[in-house]
Amino acid sequence: MRHPYLPPPYPPPPERAAELRRRFAEEARSERPDLSALCLLIGAAADGSLEEAGIDVAQLELDRLAGELPYRPGGPHEWAEAVRRLLGARYEFHGTPGDYQRLESSLLHEVLRRRRGLPILLSVVWLEVARRAGAPVYGVALPGHFVVGFGAADEQVLADPFDGGRALTGADAEMLVVGATGAPLDTSMLQPAAPLEVVQRILNNIRAWATARPERSDVALWAVEFALLVPAHPARLRYERGQLLVQRGAFMSGAEELEAYADLIEVVDEPAADKVRQQAHTARAMLN
Repeated sequence: MRHPYLPPPYPPPPERAAELRRRFAEEARSERPDLSALCLLIGAAADGSLEEAGIDVAQLELDRLAGELPYRPGGPHEWAEAVRRLLGARYEFHGTPGDYQRLESSLLHEVLRRRRGLPILLSVVWLEVARRAGAPVYGVALPGHFVVGFGAADEQVLADPFDGGRALTGADAEMLVVGATGAPLDTSMLQPAAPLEVVQRILNNIRAWATARPERSDVALWAVEFALLVPAHPARLRYERGQLLVQRGAFMSGAEELEAYADLIEVVDEPAADKVRQQAHTARAMLN
């Protein structure tokens, strides 16, 4: 669905968008959610030109790249180096500061095509390629900068896909965390991130991108609706959705969502709930 005033990517038509949400919800609630499948469904929600054939092509590209990794190269250091040589050196996957300004940097199919993206999407490429080849790999959700880890905690090797897969020392990881939070690195930050944590963080990035661009409230709305489909999502997403609906002129739907959020928080914060109900009342008044 093209918009005369906005640049691509353009979202899919409503029927396709609803089908993508249904499939995303089903995958997110499955026993073992598939990270690449979830990321590609997000990509299809953002980019109406990504149809089923394109999703298949992206999955096949991850398979192809995995097939180019050596068979069991050794321990965590050897795995990290093998993936760096393939993805970072040979295929030149990496990130640049300008990638933070592009929605495509959060869409897996576009990251595979451009070989550029945000740290977390480049990490998804590293994870999915290395996992398919049998590597002991997982995501590590450092505050402000997502990286990948290889091996068990006592022999963990960290790599930074945004920097072409450069291996990180303990001091490097410490600097990344201090730079993002001002606080020191805590060992709990080095734990493997579950697929749904990765997906929720990707959706957070998309919402942040859209929030900085008020004309893209359409992107913010579908991203928050996808985030609401992730089990154990933050309740405040209901409030965010209500605000976006009101902003986009869906006053009745927005008011209903704001009232539902107020009911959720009333037990723990009655004054805040009253405030939200007032916002819902104001939204309904806009219909008159």
